[in-house]
Amino acid sequence: MELRLFVFHHAGGSHLMYRDWPERFPAGWDVRTPDAPGRGPWDDRPPLADVGAVVDHFLHELGDGLTGRFALFGHSMGAAIAYELTRRLLADGRTPPLWLGLSAGSATRPGDAPQRHLLPDAELRRAVEAMGGTPSAVLADPGLWSLLAPTIRGDLRIGETWRPAPEPLPATVPVSVFGGARDEAVPLDQLVGWSDLCEQFLGLHLFDGGHFYFRDNPTALIAQIRKDASRALTLAEVASPVPR
Repeated sequence: MELRLFVFHHAGGSHLMYRDWPERFPAGWDVRTPDAPGRGPWDDRPPLADVGAVVDHFLHELGDGLTGRFALFGHSMGAAIAYELTRRLLADGRTPPLWLGLSAGSATRPGDAPQRHLLPDAELRRAVEAMGGTPSAVLADPGLWSLLAPTIRGDLRIGETWRPAPEPLPATVPVSVFGGARDEAVPLDQLVGWSDLCEQFLGLHLFDGGHFYFRDNPTALIAQIRKDASRALTLAEVASPVPR
């Protein structure tokens, strides 16, 4: 195996948006798309209330997968999860990811940042529709919406109340940041701050589109993930060559 890559989903989402990603990566990559608890009517686990609880869950669920040569990528709420999971692994003295990819995640939260999780139901539905990540069938069906709205609201609360720690990640964890050039939920000024929160910044990559810039065609994003993660893998091998 060349690399194990974990992909963490957005608020209110699941692995379904990323279900075809594994086949888009090289054969030597083990691409996994784990779900946080509470992903719709098929998942009877209650949603978790904060980033720390979600990190605890994934530390247990992913287990030995978080060893060896692995990398993390997260979109929106998933970016917060991937970032905090990295910090927890470092704090616990465990192997950190050799690469961290953060997509449409805010490095700063201005005081006037939208708090969508506090909106009344009808306004929340409109806000979720504007972000573009929830299937129209869910938004149009009152029954489906009533089932999924608590998870969506809870996930948004996680992302909108979380703040990244000010201490930068060490150079042993290269970081790449991704975003949509027309993302109104997480605009450019909230992406550029990541360069101050890591000692080895591999760059900010902007793509045409909004918050879910890759939804219709993730080819360009996946190509950049492959490029940056492969670069980080090479850096890691140079720093700690495998004995022959």
